[in-house]
Amino acid sequence: MQNNKQILFGLNGKVVIVTGAAGQLGNQYVRALLDAGAKVVALDLDLKNLGSRLADLELDGLLLLEADITDRASLESALQVILKKFGGVQALVNNAAIDAPPHMKSAALTGPFETYPKDVLQKMFDVNLTGSILCCQVFGGHMARHGGGSIINIGSIYGILSPDQRLYTYKEKPFFKPVGYSVTKSAVLNLTRYLATYWADKNVRVNTLTLAGVFNNQDEEFLRRYTVKVPLGRMARPDEYNGAVIFLISDASSYMTGSNMIVDGGYSAW
Repeated sequence: MQNNKQILFGLNGKVVIVTGAAGQLGNQYVRALLDAGAKVVALDLDLKNLGSRLADLELDGLLLLEADITDRASLESALQVILKKFGGVQALVNNAAIDAPPHMKSAALTGPFETYPKDVLQKMFDVNLTGSILCCQVFGGHMARHGGGSIINIGSIYGILSPDQRLYTYKEKPFFKPVGYSVTKSAVLNLTRYLATYWADKNVRVNTLTLAGVFNNQDEEFLRRYTVKVPLGRMARPDEYNGAVIFLISDASSYMTGSNMIVDGGYSAW
């Protein structure tokens, strides 16, 4: 028999879509959700990469699906495949996003605000914001028509705080954290609030999960500069956001909507 904690945080019977599932965090969410009893749709633009990242998982409750989140027709087609496989959707993790990390070599992607290319900016808007909106329209719309569900929009500390450009001044070539990433992640916060009120009467809960940096073999100087700013003194492990995802989908957060849950090691506390 399950105890009350297992029932409260359990996801048995829930069908959860994770976008950007081939990414460093996306594949972590997929694994954690499966472990919590959910049926998971791992959705990504690159099916080959997705398959290789999750090759060790052979479960009836997992569906690997290729789709372009910036194309509504692609998402509508994906929904039909999901409905045929699982019969419905109860949760969406809007995880897919693009950024310009410090190791990028292209000057166009890492240059100053004054000359940041319009086409690069537009691409960030297309993926990080429009893609999230389209996923909410298609998958969230389905939930609104069929009894409700939970949507998690993945945010960033750079959506609530300005990037500290001083973190990158040691590099030989100038690097600037791009404006597009910050602006799109800020917009996600109000997308969450908008939909939380819009779909409240449909029992669709919508929350933002704001994350800080994740360790991914960054160079020592960057790690030193970054972790000085974190009260816990380190970057996150890739698996340390899984509990928040499970909480926000489960009945443990049943009275929570329109909120911004910040998991950042204390980065934003000072």
